[in-house]
Amino acid sequence: MAGADDRQIRQLLDAAAQALAGGRAYDAERMIREAEAAQPEHPLVLNEIAKRKLLAGDPAGALGPLEAAVKADPSLAVLWLNLATAQRDLGRDEEELAALNKTLIIEPTSMRALLQTAALHERKGDTRTAAATYRKVLQIIPAGLQIPLEMRPLFDKARAAVEANNRELEGFLAAHLETLRARHTDQSLSRFDKSLATLLQKRRVYRPQPTFLYLPELPAIEFYERGDFPWLDSIEAATADIREELIGVLAAGRDQLEPYIARQETPDARWRALNNSRDWGVFYLWKAGEAIEANMARCPKTVAALSAWPKCELPGSAPTAVFSILEPHTRIPAHTGVNNARLICHLPLIVPPGCGFRVGAETREWQPGQAFVFDDTIEHEAWNNSDDTRAVLIFDIWNPHTTEAEREMVSALTTGVEQFYGALPSYL
Repeated sequence: MAGADDRQIRQLLDAAAQALAGGRAYDAERMIREAEAAQPEHPLVLNEIAKRKLLAGDPAGALGPLEAAVKADPSLAVLWLNLATAQRDLGRDEEELAALNKTLIIEPTSMRALLQTAALHERKGDTRTAAATYRKVLQIIPAGLQIPLEMRPLFDKARAAVEANNRELEGFLAAHLETLRARHTDQSLSRFDKSLATLLQKRRVYRPQPTFLYLPELPAIEFYERGDFPWLDSIEAATADIREELIGVLAAGRDQLEPYIARQETPDARWRALNNSRDWGVFYLWKAGEAIEANMARCPKTVAALSAWPKCELPGSAPTAVFSILEPHTRIPAHTGVNNARLICHLPLIVPPGCGFRVGAETREWQPGQAFVFDDTIEHEAWNNSDDTRAVLIFDIWNPHTTEAEREMVSALTTGVEQFYGALPSYL
């Protein structure tokens, strides 16, 4: 194959790599030797020669071929990375860092280069720069990627370094901000504290992910400030009456409830355990925009209390007001709602210990009689780990950041979708 051109050399070396990956070491070696004989000065051939020397524990011998290779083709990240490895094994920190920087200019997301760069900073005692580099590595890992077993100790080390640095930074910032924080004790710093927790990687960022309709530029707020909804006061004041009517419904038997998840088609795996099950049962007062007169007649005090409720009007979808009953040792899996132009209100009624509710990065316990408002298009989940029933009154409202014109348009759009399909699709 004397006189082989660049394309042929690359094909030959690619084939050798595939043969080696397939366990055919003899074939791989034969093809590499063939490439060496054809073009001994080709940069990828020089790289193969250097790799053998590195594996044999001869970084000094690898240095010459690699320096010649990067001179011949400085655009190949793999050459610079192997040169950095040779420099590392020779104990030349500055030269190694220079080669790693060259690698990352060409391939900024090279995990090998980033991990080696972080390890170099650790050796030099620069733990903060090392942690920042490890953090980049962890941020670029694709979701769901299975890290090879032999690589896991490296990633465990990276996580430990980032966590240690975050806690050190947390302590430093607590002292740094202490005086300024004391000046603002009369104002809410909740939003700032959430940003700080996110910076310190103690809190994930969740965004609205509605299954039907996304209205852009609305605030992505997990739990809204209770004080923004003064009309909830009168509903909270009726908690005892509402609870009493709910207990009357439950006393008539579980068959008074409907399964919240009731699908004829097979739902995805997370809903199968709850599909057509009263483990998550509901008693509707309003259902998808329709008043359920028979149920309302059984709960007149609840209906009267809800007269203060500013209903969200979405034909075929809202308003909805429902008693939500979660049986013992039942979990509602993480999911998102349909439309961020509306929000969801919870009035806790019966809450045994061991119940919880998460929206995005924030987890709360229900407190009987204390209502809250949240954006259900942000991932949320609920659980009842107790031996008793949990019950909450749930109803929906317009997102207060929507305009009257937007509300009319969203309502008309929902009607249009229903007319187009003949019925609202199941994502509603």
